[in-house]
Amino acid sequence: MAEVQAGTARAQFSSITGRIPSGPHCSWRSTDTCTCAASLSVNFSDCRPPPALLVDPTRELVAKETNGFRGQTLALDQQRELFRRWTIDKHVHPHEAVMGILALLHGASSSEMRMLKTDDIDQQANTVRLGKRPHPVPLDPASWTVLQRCLAHREAWRTDNPHVMVTKGTKAGRNPASTAYPSHVLDDCGFPPRMIRSTRLVDLVNTMDPKLVAAAFGMDPQATLIYLADHVDPGRLPDH
Repeated sequence: MAEVQAGTARAQFSSITGRIPSGPHCSWRSTDTCTCAASLSVNFSDCRPPPALLVDPTRELVAKETNGFRGQTLALDQQRELFRRWTIDKHVHPHEAVMGILALLHGASSSEMRMLKTDDIDQQANTVRLGKRPHPVPLDPASWTVLQRCLAHREAWRTDNPHVMVTKGTKAGRNPASTAYPSHVLDDCGFPPRMIRSTRLVDLVNTMDPKLVAAAFGMDPQATLIYLADHVDPGRLPDH
């Protein structure tokens, strides 16, 4: 019985490893136990589970940032302070005053102010044409007064340059002020032009139809939608 069991075991190992000899002179006892163990280790290595690999499944994902407006805007008390500065303080440079008041009340951009010409001003209707806006912009009395002060400053230069904002470098020619000039006109007030203009756009877009604002400013309708980010009309909220 022992010989039969040994032969059976030997046959099983031989079929697996192919290394156990067979024949009349071979027996289970003559088989090298280390060889069998090594052979089994090699052949059964494929049956072991693969090593665990810790992989971050989100490493290839990129979070898409929202297109909402992230810039800074002026608080109400800051707007009032700037309004008084540009309409009352006569020591403020006329270029700062006109650029600031038109940005604060009418959302005028630096480019629109830089390219504004005297021919764009309608002295009878108290309107101005700004940039690519489809219609003239009617000015309130405060804005109109500040604009007239800037025009008086320009007249004192005795220049043929058709632009409203004339500098020493453009006095003798007909070119507009440099692109960098408007970005520094408001330095003395402490607030950049973009921040002042954005304040007006945020207010208009969130109190009116964004499409109407886009049409009035000559902007793409999608451009005004960014100012609606994270805003919910209070009238649409349920009463608590």
